[in-house]
Amino acid sequence: MSSQCYSVNQHLIGTLMAWVNSGEIAIPEIQRPFVWDSSKVRDLMDSLYQGYPVGYIIAWQNPSVKLKDGGVAQGKKILIDGQQRVTALRAAIANQQVINQDYKTVRIRIAFHPMEERFEVANPAIDKDKAWLPDIGPIISGQLKPHKIAREYLLVNPDVDEDLLHDRLGKLTDILSKQIGLIELSHDLDIETVTEIFIRINSKGVVLSQADFAMSKIATNEEFGGNTLRKAIDYFCHLAVAPEFYALMEQNDAAFAQTDYFKAMRWLRQENDDLYDPGYSDLLRVAFTSRFNRGKLADLVGLLSGRNFETRSYEKAIEEASFESLRAGVLEFINETHFKRFLMIIRSSGFVDRTMIRSRNALNFAYILYLKLKRDLGNEPRIESWVRRWFVMSILTGRYSSSPESQMDRDIKAIQDRPFADLLADVEAAELSDTFWKVGLVQALNTSTVNSPVFKAFLAAQAYLGDKGFLSKDISVRDMLNHHGDIHHVFPRNFLKKQGLSRGKYNQVANFVYLQQEVNIKIGDKAPADYMATIFKQCETGEPVLGAITNLDKLKDNLALNCLPTELESYAPENYEEFLAWRRVAMAEKIQGYYWAL
Repeated sequence: MSSQCYSVNQHLIGTLMAWVNSGEIAIPEIQRPFVWDSSKVRDLMDSLYQGYPVGYIIAWQNPSVKLKDGGVAQGKKILIDGQQRVTALRAAIANQQVINQDYKTVRIRIAFHPMEERFEVANPAIDKDKAWLPDIGPIISGQLKPHKIAREYLLVNPDVDEDLLHDRLGKLTDILSKQIGLIELSHDLDIETVTEIFIRINSKGVVLSQADFAMSKIATNEEFGGNTLRKAIDYFCHLAVAPEFYALMEQNDAAFAQTDYFKAMRWLRQENDDLYDPGYSDLLRVAFTSRFNRGKLADLVGLLSGRNFETRSYEKAIEEASFESLRAGVLEFINETHFKRFLMIIRSSGFVDRTMIRSRNALNFAYILYLKLKRDLGNEPRIESWVRRWFVMSILTGRYSSSPESQMDRDIKAIQDRPFADLLADVEAAELSDTFWKVGLVQALNTSTVNSPVFKAFLAAQAYLGDKGFLSKDISVRDMLNHHGDIHHVFPRNFLKKQGLSRGKYNQVANFVYLQQEVNIKIGDKAPADYMATIFKQCETGEPVLGAITNLDKLKDNLALNCLPTELESYAPENYEEFLAWRRVAMAEKIQGYYWAL
């Protein structure tokens, strides 16, 4: 029978607040935006006033770590659930400012109507209404004495029952004596178990992850700058999406604006490239894996706690070194030169638009690979080609689509142990055999999913190779991808629907090409054999009708670039299935040639 891994106790709100203020319980609310709206803070105070239950908070005591002098430092309790409630209490009672979802520092004031026993979020109208106490914080915290508040209130509200007022004020200040449940996880639980508990108990609403737990762990460490590091990660990711946030960050967080992190991300203030807008889990994973040669974020939490994986003990030296390594990894990630060169590599592989990249894990590992190879090998000229090929190989094979952490862990350790050129050759031999190119990839192209990774790889191949769009003389597929051009059904959709074909049949990716909009409109729902006959004829007459190509050899070249047959009979309705089968093979061959050219 397994033993219980937690204890449950009730504690006074006042006691909890004292623990938080003294640092006995560490919470990362300053670094992580407060996502409750003010009305939820109001409702929490009303529940406490009424004596209603307000749920439990959950804390875990960090492992005690060995100091360099041989002593032992007791670990702090880290709040792993209930952060928003505790932050709300501090905002309403202790006048603590919070950072909202727009990263603005705000003050939440909760007002109280003693005669109606009603709470509201303070506003200008309430501030002017003498029947309201506009801020309960100083009253509950003891900064203002109830008898003084009562005397002043009665002066402007002379008709109020004095005894009733004192009773209501007493009930208000009694909030600190109300209880809240505290679940304390056993201190001897291992990191992996606590991480799993964190993920499970936070699974309501927005599902949280190991990255969330790691970020909470980082934010609660002030000794080694974790609180500032956490800000750097959050701020960079916010700036990457909203460069206009730069001025607000500089204005509202003057202390952070003096850090190396701020200087390193300054380039984002005028950056609008959206090919790779990393979230904090992406940034954390790349920085960790590239620096620690590990792929599992649970290991990061252990290392940041000072875990020695060999002795299974916890050491201050490891904790300090881990924070320093992670700091270096974050600075490498946000470095302008690294970031822009990496994006240049991805674009040069033909993936020119963010909608083409369906695997964020493949993109993350490509950046991990770039940072590691750049650090280890310096200006090795093959790095760009290696990163391109690994990225595209990952896309084609779905390398990081199942159990990505385990695969990343295996890959980064293999990269650490062997010359990369040898490793890449072995992986390609295993994953990209003739059977893959001639059978597996052809079968993968038998899909009606336009977001299929292999179809995106085909478009990337066309962009990389400089192919012109279908029936285009000058406009390339790359141009159309960059400007969101039209995808055209070679066998028009409505034409096939009239033939009785289902969506899964007429929307096959092998039936898609990129085509200029004006040509697409002219083709409309015409039978493919009819409009293709018109195109072949215009090459005889020299008069353009559909597209600008009026030379037969150039038309055949264009069809070949788009993996389309040159025989008119291939476009007859009865040959649709044969057309699809033939084109899938041609598309696979183009992707294969593209890959080996990277």
